[in-house]
Amino acid sequence: MNNVSVISMFFLSGFNETKTHRSTLFFLSLLCYCFIILANVFLVVIVILDNALHEPMYILLCAICMNGLYGTAGFFPKFLWDLLSPVHVISYTGCLLQSHVILSFGCCDLSILAVMAYDRYLAICQPLDYHTLMSKQKVIKLVCIFWITPVCIMSVNIFLTYRLKLCSSYINRLLCVNWSIVALACFPNETSINGTFAYITMTIYVCHGVFIVWSYIYIVKRCAKSMENRAKFMQTCVPHLVSLFTFVVTVLIDSVHLRLVSKDIPKSLQNFVAIEFLVIPPVLNPLIYGFKLTKVRNRIIRLVVSKRK
Repeated sequence: MNNVSVISMFFLSGFNETKTHRSTLFFLSLLCYCFIILANVFLVVIVILDNALHEPMYILLCAICMNGLYGTAGFFPKFLWDLLSPVHVISYTGCLLQSHVILSFGCCDLSILAVMAYDRYLAICQPLDYHTLMSKQKVIKLVCIFWITPVCIMSVNIFLTYRLKLCSSYINRLLCVNWSIVALACFPNETSINGTFAYITMTIYVCHGVFIVWSYIYIVKRCAKSMENRAKFMQTCVPHLVSLFTFVVTVLIDSVHLRLVSKDIPKSLQNFVAIEFLVIPPVLNPLIYGFKLTKVRNRIIRLVVSKRK
């Protein structure tokens, strides 16, 4: 293919601002990544091994923790390596792969949150039909579908980027994302199909967000009429809402930063904004669900007590 870019390496110029605090950043980042791995793996193992937690809500918790591990694996190892390296480069293929992992991670997270909202809607608004409509087998199928779909959609996005001829090898970020690569295209008119497909993708996942909002509107209406439902809402829905709010805010900030970044904003702040959606949700999710969901919290307490004995 004569229109494939001849660029074989990208330079990540976002690391230029980390020179003075590189050792501190490496230590804090390593600590953060170790916590993400331990906390998320811990919850996944608890859900898998405890038969009492083999219910749709906890299977979805397991899925969101596994997705957090998947997304952070696409960022932290390379990021930690770059903090120790004097040269911050990534191969063309590696850049496309990292972009694919990070984008599919974000879309998968939103999809799982949508299934969580549907699960809570059925549990609170249609309790008599809940076990029929949301069985363990059905929720596993939904999770698989909502994992495979973003991976396929993002594969198309990455293929459309791969066909572009690029005129620069400098990415002004700490990591590769699809739109940063598209912005390097020699001929902007060739990127129109990339933009069109990107907006189609955004529309699909905005619809996920609309569905989540619609679900919680009905849930809140139902809970307002019943003390029992109100208690169920506080116990099981609040963690989902906190998780959703955290994810949406971090992704929106990054999206706005990616397209409307101002040179007046300090580069260190730009770097934080660029990676926050890969740090905050994977850190907060196991904490929120581990402490708030009674069954999970009790299982953790029993495990800790048994270890002490």
